[in-house]
Order: sequence, then C-alpha cells, then structure tokens
Amino acid sequence: MDLKVGLVCKLTGRIADFEGECESYNLDEVAVAKMNDDIEMEGSEITAKVSDQTLEKLKSEQSLPAAIFAGIFIGILAAIAWAAITVVTNMKIGLVAIAIGAAVGLGMRHFGKGLDPIYGICGAIIALISCFFGDILSIIGFVANNAQLGYFETLIRFDYTQIFSIMSEIASPMDLIFYAIAAWEGYKFSFRQFTQKDLYKLENEK
Repeated sequence: MDLKVGLVCKLTGRIADFEGECESYNLDEVAVAKMNDDIEMEGSEITAKVSDQTLEKLKSEQSLPAAIFAGIFIGILAAIAWAAITVVTNMKIGLVAIAIGAAVGLGMRHFGKGLDPIYGICGAIIALISCFFGDILSIIGFVANNAQLGYFETLIRFDYTQIFSIMSEIASPMDLIFYAIAAWEGYKFSFRQFTQKDLYKLENEK
C-alpha cells in the first residue's frame, strides 16, 4: 500500500482504475496449485464464494425429485439389509443405522446435486423413516421365524396396530442416539460439496 494514494496494483504500480479484469493480469499457476483440494465446503459456504452467474448454473443442476427418489430407493434397500442382519445375528447393531443415514445422504447428493436447505431436510427425514422401516422389518422377521411362517406371508398378515407398542418395549436410549446421528448424516451428506480448487475451476471455466 502507498500511504499517499492507497492500494496500488503490484503489476502496474498504479492505483486500480480498471473495470472487470485488469489487462495486465496473469494467472498465477503456483497460487492455483496451492489451493485447498481436501476440505470440502457446502451450502452457504459455497453460495458466499461464487458469482451470481456460477450460483445460478449450480442451482439449475439441482433436482429435488431425483434426490428424493434416490434417497427412498437407497433407504428401502438399506432397511431390508439391516433387518436381515438383525434377524440372522439376533442382534440389533445400532451402527448400521448410522450407515443408513450416510448412504441415504450420499445417494441424494449424487443424484440431486442439491445446495438448498430442503435437500438436507429431506435427507434427514428419509434417513429416519428408513431406520424405522428397518425396525419394522426386523420385528416381522422375528415373528415369521417364531411362527414358522414365510416372511412375505407375515408381512401381509401382521397386525400393524401393534407396531408402536412392540417398538416401545424393545427400544433403548441408545437407539435414539443412533437415529439422531443417522438423521444428521442424512442431512449433512445430502448437500453437494466443493473444494476451494473446485470452485476456482467453476468460476474460470470457459
């Protein structure tokens, strides 16, 4: 800084008097190479660092229907897998609930490319419902085994009015903790993420 004139350009030695991009500007490849390529940003961090034009382009790539469909599809598959593990091992592994939340969120991120808060909200809700669905399938699996019935037959004949009373008897405080973490992961992982270098490339691509 020149105390007499204020901030001056290092390239020209003059006070900045251009509009847009300086014609004397040259890309510093070393500075680009040093940009962070590990820490990922999301949501408001991204919107605060990109131009309106780039933000509009990113938002045009969002697809909430695709995100919801992917989340529900993955959630159903994950719930079935969790129920199968629970019935086979005769043990409820809470960590699987966390994996369900992460799987739902990552699937929604990949297919939805979301930046808006609604993507995270949907991710959390779908993750929670998927965990709950996994619990229901586990109960049906145990009932089928005890009654020596087929799983599909039990699924049809089961008295679903008893679900909440059964779940209240077998639930533990740890279940609530695992479900809360699953919901958080469903929320967090649903958003599209970029590194500092990714954002630079987006802003400067032709």
